[in-house]
Amino acid sequence: MDRSSWTWRRVLPGLCVAAVATAVCGCKGDDAKPEGKATVARAAVATVERAPIEKTLSVAGEFVPFQEVELHAKVAGYIRRINVDIGDKVRTGEVLATLEVPELNAQVTGAEAGVRHSQEEIALAKSEVVRAEANYHALHMAADRLRQAAGARPGMIAQQELDDAEAKDRAAEAQVAVAKSTVAAQEQQMAVASAEKMHYSSLADYSRITAPFDGVVTWRYADTGALIQAGTSNAGSMPVVKVAEVSVLRLRIPVPESLAGYVRDGDVADVRVQATGDRFRGKVVRTTGALDRTTRSMQVEVDVANPKGRLTPGMYADVTLRIAGSPDALTVPVQALDRGTNGTSVLVVKRDHTVERRAVRTGLETPDAVQVVDGLHEGERVIVGNLASFEPGQHVDARPSAMAQASAGKEQ
Repeated sequence: MDRSSWTWRRVLPGLCVAAVATAVCGCKGDDAKPEGKATVARAAVATVERAPIEKTLSVAGEFVPFQEVELHAKVAGYIRRINVDIGDKVRTGEVLATLEVPELNAQVTGAEAGVRHSQEEIALAKSEVVRAEANYHALHMAADRLRQAAGARPGMIAQQELDDAEAKDRAAEAQVAVAKSTVAAQEQQMAVASAEKMHYSSLADYSRITAPFDGVVTWRYADTGALIQAGTSNAGSMPVVKVAEVSVLRLRIPVPESLAGYVRDGDVADVRVQATGDRFRGKVVRTTGALDRTTRSMQVEVDVANPKGRLTPGMYADVTLRIAGSPDALTVPVQALDRGTNGTSVLVVKRDHTVERRAVRTGLETPDAVQVVDGLHEGERVIVGNLASFEPGQHVDARPSAMAQASAGKEQ
């Protein structure tokens, strides 16, 4: 065997092995597809379930008096005596200040004299009626006798005498009517005089400034001897005192425009007073029903009893207002919502593990959950978070989200 033949016998088996290896590598190159199923994306899901949901608002409120009024004088005069000072508690009808109005006293005296004069004039007019009726009665009887005599014996009574008697009878009757009219006129004058007396007497009563309700004097504007103008005739008149009712306070709460439509009378408010540390619960009793155009908020009030005066107007309180709620709402996590220009939707994972985009209508919303009014059913699964990574029709590996697992742990 020559050397060349021996060389080929040694090299040929190696070439065959290399060729087989190349063929094997070629069949598993980049163009070859892997055996088995393609990789499926994982999706964190939460179950649509029924749960209580409540919408709350935390905001600062301010205490204001239940009633507060500046008391003005209704007549002009000098303050003769002022009986109260700031901080004094007053009762309804209590005299706070008295004015000195000399000309008013004279007017009251003149009005009373006018009433007495009218009474005397009425008495005189009634006496005149009695006299006129007596005169008419006598003349009427005389005329009747003459008419009877003339009828019984014609020609016995002269016609002129008979005519004179009848004329006097009619004149006396007219005099009675005049006397009665005079009485009516005097009675009307009496009514005018009485009204004038009442007017000046009322003005005299206004010289005493009284408390319109139980409360406390929060400010005093005038002292003894000060000239006070009538509040009815002078728009710039100075008040005498300011009185506030503080046994009950109004806790005034500004509700922003976005939540104003949810507020109803009777909504529960949890209150914590910063200055005193007191905590209590109240209810909404009234709202303005309209937004303040400057602040874009609606004023809501809670009445707070303050019998011991522990709270004072001007104090602030932290208020948590329970605006609306549902004890059995269909809810999903907030992270499941996709709010776009075409509306709100969620990604539902169906039983065949495919994704479906579904439009929903929402209701109440909290920081963690939202009520679904329409579009979902209890028990369905929705994708939570990273919604842009999924497309309708895509197969996914649905796994409970960490949020859902934590919620299940709390329930256990």
